[in-house]
Amino acid sequence: MKTCKVPLFVLVLIGHLPLLAQTNPTYSPEVEERIRRVEQSLGEAIRTDDNLLVLQERMKQLRIPGVSIAVIKDHQLDWARGYGYADKEQTVPVTPQTLFQAASISKSLNAVGVLRLVQDRKADLDQDINTYLRSWKFPYDSSKGKTPITLRHLLSHTAGTSVHGFRGYAAGEQVPTVIQILNGESPANSQPIRSLFEAGTRVQYSGGGTTISQLVVMDLTGLPYDLYAQQRVLDPLGMTSSFYTIPPPADRVPLLSTGYRGDGTPVVGKYHQYPEQGAAALWTNPTELSRYIIEMQRAYAGHSDKVLTQETARTMLTPVMQEAGLGVFNKTAGPDRYFTHSGANEGFRCLYLGSLQGGNGAVVMVNSDNGQILEEIVNSIATVYGWKDFYKPVIKRVVQVPDEILDTYVGEYELTPEFRLQIRREGHGLKVQATNQPAFDLFAEEPTKFFLKEVPAQLEFVKDSSAVNSLLLHQNGHSRSARRTR
Repeated sequence: MKTCKVPLFVLVLIGHLPLLAQTNPTYSPEVEERIRRVEQSLGEAIRTDDNLLVLQERMKQLRIPGVSIAVIKDHQLDWARGYGYADKEQTVPVTPQTLFQAASISKSLNAVGVLRLVQDRKADLDQDINTYLRSWKFPYDSSKGKTPITLRHLLSHTAGTSVHGFRGYAAGEQVPTVIQILNGESPANSQPIRSLFEAGTRVQYSGGGTTISQLVVMDLTGLPYDLYAQQRVLDPLGMTSSFYTIPPPADRVPLLSTGYRGDGTPVVGKYHQYPEQGAAALWTNPTELSRYIIEMQRAYAGHSDKVLTQETARTMLTPVMQEAGLGVFNKTAGPDRYFTHSGANEGFRCLYLGSLQGGNGAVVMVNSDNGQILEEIVNSIATVYGWKDFYKPVIKRVVQVPDEILDTYVGEYELTPEFRLQIRREGHGLKVQATNQPAFDLFAEEPTKFFLKEVPAQLEFVKDSSAVNSLLLHQNGHSRSARRTR
């Protein structure tokens, strides 16, 4: 499980993909025209020309086997459609019923489950988590962990806890218990969950913190996590095909898509398993995620309380710090605010957004390590459906940089001990690859400054008197330095 803060890009051609599975529904002429326009107008965040992209051609370019899309309009599902293959080798098409790993989107539904406990007065968002943990206690073994960590901290990534994400367990690998994961004990393949800094002081994404909240749910209810989530979250939302269970229930296996690497090869064993269930284990599809989005929108407005009351829904969707709410992030575009989350498991990428007013939204899921197409599709939806000021691409001019200068930038740069950027040469250009993510192209706007076409982010290489010793990542109005390690 990894976040999708930076989409990932590989441009390689593959053979023909079926455009629509036969089981895709047919809609009214007006809706079909909107679908056609969405398919024809994918948009990059940063462009070097005025050309828009075509969905089916883009899938071929990026070697993405399957795409599933759902669009929400006026608090209703406007349409849902699948494209390409759920399994290339067996020529299984994607349909709206095909299930994908939701990866970190699991955290949004996990937050709903935790908030149901708060709403039922079985927990308090602002009590020390050790009040509720019975089978394990957070050790507070760091000098930085003086402030008691709360559920509000865990759900908003302000707890100061470690472990950004998880890589899951491949077919045949032993799966650890939740407590083994929290302690970093074999067979867990991640580090112990501990304090990195004082709780409540800043936002730092932590799948480890979400996993602690998973154990809180289990300890408070005495139920397996997947059973509690099914009974108290998924089923009440109408997400009856979705599940957190590992291994997958036998009756859902025919609906599961196979995960693929950026080069188009399948994940060994088709997919990984994630015992970090609250952080990464949800299997679902865009249609069912739309039911969650619509219910949260209606609850926020005070028009429904199937799962959360208006007060609790507003607590969940309101930022705690910066853009981080409880299990969601907030995005502002023009006059509108959206709640959103993205996800990245081995072989899967996904993204959803729901507006807080107006009842608009979208969900896009792919069975590929390449998530570049997600925001391009959302940008197209925003354009076709008139989401005001949502898609405002930047047009940039590309300059040529001599090969001998490009060679001086090649190397590894460390943003954090867990997150590094690899810069490599390819042809007469550069590619960048972040930890556990595919590579994507860099384009030069100055000899030392490069940009991504897909997101508003830039890399600036910094020299001392003799050599390049670091780079600056400029994104979302912030700059972060990464020192060169080799």
